[in-house]
Amino acid sequence: MALAGMAGSTAVAATVPDTLQQRIKACTACHAQDERHDAFFPRIAGKPAGYLYNQLLNFRDGRRRYPLMTYMVEHLPDAYLKEIADYFSQQHPAAPPAQPSTAGTAALARGKQLVLAGDSVKKIPACVACHGQQLAGVAPAIPGLLGLPRDYINAQFGAWKNGVRRAHAPDCMAQIAERLSDADVGAVSAWLGTQAADAGARPAETITLPLPLHCGSVPGSTDKVAP
Repeated sequence: MALAGMAGSTAVAATVPDTLQQRIKACTACHAQDERHDAFFPRIAGKPAGYLYNQLLNFRDGRRRYPLMTYMVEHLPDAYLKEIADYFSQQHPAAPPAQPSTAGTAALARGKQLVLAGDSVKKIPACVACHGQQLAGVAPAIPGLLGLPRDYINAQFGAWKNGVRRAHAPDCMAQIAERLSDADVGAVSAWLGTQAADAGARPAETITLPLPLHCGSVPGSTDKVAP
């Protein structure tokens, strides 16, 4: 009877299709494509392929640290990681709704200023200068900012400040995080959270150069940088 049961289990296992859709279930178990506001497992569908590929490399190669992600990708080759990134970049589920905020008027105004205009005194560029006027990201390697959970944005700035999250040098986001106070981070995440993402928004194909900072993860950004 035991042998028969084992044979049956083997037969069932053999019927699982070896397709990308089947294999990425390991990803969607946490990163549900219709995810709304999960601070730990943000939705990755619809983000530029180059950005997703860079993050998979960063987890695999130790620039970002999260044990579950490292375990998932530490033995995967570049070509497979790129295939995963390409797949998710082509998925565009409905945009999540805006998040209610308890931040005060002053904090929301400060967040809006930083996102749309930056702060020249603190040498903080506007978020839209890199992430696009619609804040939907720019292909191939800059992610969108709308629709992300407020707590996730806060956590990522904390990770940059603490060195837990890094990118290819020069790491422009680490530089920006150092210039932002905790209050500034909270203001940015609060204002972004109150903005509803356009259902039809897609990552822009181009962005106005020069970029305000060198960014090692963005192709071409180290060639032209604003003074």
